[in-house]
Amino acid sequence: MELGQTQQSVSDLCFYLYRRPLHPELFCIHKNRRLQRGRYQANIWIMGLSHAVTVVGSEGCMTELTCAESDLLPANGLASTFRFRGERDHNEAMSDGIRYMMSSQVERLSQNLFEVTHRDLIRHSETHGLIATFDEWAGDGPVPFTYIEHEAREQELHVYTYHAFPEDLTILKTQSIFEVSPPNVRPPGRVRRRTR
Repeated sequence: MELGQTQQSVSDLCFYLYRRPLHPELFCIHKNRRLQRGRYQANIWIMGLSHAVTVVGSEGCMTELTCAESDLLPANGLASTFRFRGERDHNEAMSDGIRYMMSSQVERLSQNLFEVTHRDLIRHSETHGLIATFDEWAGDGPVPFTYIEHEAREQELHVYTYHAFPEDLTILKTQSIFEVSPPNVRPPGRVRRRTR
């Protein structure tokens, strides 16, 4: 079975960072976007309540993956993995000039605050980013969704993701920066937390 076909729970989700692209046939891709900039090309996929972002520069590749654990995922090229819990930051630099920074937060909310946040993100997605909603996984309340915004610069890709889990009153947020530098240049950088 392809990953992203069934409803995931936030407690099942893991972070994976690969130094390679992943094959699209592993996933049930509900929405996708392809980007081309001066120093890189990128693919953004929504697979259920999970996502993947792949950035390919002239000398290397890096893939951020958020999904449930699976035997389908390759071990080859895996640089880092961990379960999402609370807040976490991760940095990774590659010798081929790609630098990666990520900040994640599992945010458990009250019923009222979840509904307000859910509504605001859905409204914002009408004019920005990429969203996939999953009515088939909804109960009587708000619909689960994955919403991704991105900012594609000449040498950097900034990605902001929101995965809404109404049954858990939880939103998983990630903020990532992929920096693609000229050979032998490693620019400094930090992830600044974005509030929404």
